Parts: sequence; structure tokens; C-alpha cells
Amino acid sequence: MALHLREQEMSLRDIAARLVITTGKKKGQHPSPATVMRMLREHDEQMAAMEPAR
Repeated sequence: MALHLREQEMSLRDIAARLVITTGKKKGQHPSPATVMRMLREHDEQMAAMEPAR
């Protein structure tokens, strides 16, 4: 969902406000914008590592 919202050019703050944590101690709360940024950065790094070298 966060990836889709980023494609819509939403801010990290707006993305965090739309997401809800579904498990764990913070279930039902919204993640912080910093958590959203870290999650998206980790995803981008994983995608870059999977790309074949040119």
C-alpha cells in the first residue's frame, strides 16, 4: 500500500496517516513517517540488489 501511495506522490506524513499497523504491540496505530521512509528505502535497496548488473 505504501508503494502505491508513494506513486501517487503523497508525502511520508500522509502515507503514514493512511497506514495502520495490523500486528504486535502497536496494533491499530499509525506508523511514524520515519518508519515509512525506512520501509520504503529498504524496499528500494532490495529491488536494486535484484536488478541484473549491466
